[in-house]
Amino acid sequence: MIRAAQKAELEKTLWKTANELRGHVDGWDFKAYVLGMLFYRFISENLTHFINEGEREAGDVDFDYAQIDDEQAEQIRDSIVEEKGFFMLPSHLFENVWGRAAGRGTALGQKDPDATTFREQELNLFIQGVFTAIEESAIGTESEDDIKGLFEDIDVSSTRLGNSVAQRNKKLFALLDTIGSLSLGTFGDSSIDMFGDAYEYLMGLYAADAGKSGGEYFTPQEVSNLLARLTVVGKTSVNKVYDPACGSGSLLLQFAKVLGKDNVRIGFYGQELNRTTYNLARINMFLHDINFAKFSIAHGDTLLEPYHEDDEPFQAIVSNPPYSTRWVGDDDPTLINDPRFAPAGVLAPKTKADLAFVMHMLRWLATDGTAAIVEFPG
Repeated sequence: MIRAAQKAELEKTLWKTANELRGHVDGWDFKAYVLGMLFYRFISENLTHFINEGEREAGDVDFDYAQIDDEQAEQIRDSIVEEKGFFMLPSHLFENVWGRAAGRGTALGQKDPDATTFREQELNLFIQGVFTAIEESAIGTESEDDIKGLFEDIDVSSTRLGNSVAQRNKKLFALLDTIGSLSLGTFGDSSIDMFGDAYEYLMGLYAADAGKSGGEYFTPQEVSNLLARLTVVGKTSVNKVYDPACGSGSLLLQFAKVLGKDNVRIGFYGQELNRTTYNLARINMFLHDINFAKFSIAHGDTLLEPYHEDDEPFQAIVSNPPYSTRWVGDDDPTLINDPRFAPAGVLAPKTKADLAFVMHMLRWLATDGTAAIVEFPG
């Protein structure tokens, strides 16, 4: 009951926030800012919790990463990137940027001599620098592809937020303040679920607001849950789960709820053509506390350039592929030699890409696996 009440209150607050803050910005466009700021808070708290746990287990019971200086933090940069896939300086943490902008100083104990100037004139560029630094921290490491471009849809200098720097920063600070004030519990306890709840609720709101275009990005949770359960009947674990048209990743993440994320032994795999949605899917993985090493979300055309050929077969495949969209079909006669399509002896019609997706999935399904696919009747 407490969990349900928390979720209801969270949804009420998010709905009010989404409507009040967006102003004249289209809801589907504004989602990038709300979800981006939610993600920024999440990875800040996730990283802080991870580092604090390690230091306290080592004997420093009062250690708080948010309160150490950047120079000291640099000493653990490499080990943190190896484990978490990214790095953030203490001065870049959500709570410290929010505190500085609000005039409270920071957890570092640094009182900004002119918080008003920072909040009104410098905030957007500082936040942009934070996002750039997070992405750059992964360059040359195993997590580079998982981190690159995560913040590219959050244009903090866009005129959509306001015509002047002061107007844009006013809206950004309102976002910081609202997301920071959300009651998401103590990290490591309920907050992982609450962050995921917040993301899924917002995606549902924005998808409904956008109508058909939004529906391309989001499969309702009830449908996602049913598909996941259908694929794991009689199983307590699977090797890998896969969605060739993964959208924002909601279908894949249902397996973390149905089986438990540790019972998806190797990981979560997906591919998405739309660049914005591909970014949302990777953000969704992090918001559900899936480590970068346990997911592989690729950007590109699954039918023409399938990314996970070396990772198949998959014991669980779920998908809600685009309905009756066009694909190249027999305009490229070499496709008939593709192992995914060759057994049928004929390619899917050019107006029926969804049939090509089905053929693709059946080819990549393990002999002991199950696929559950949403298809348009006929």
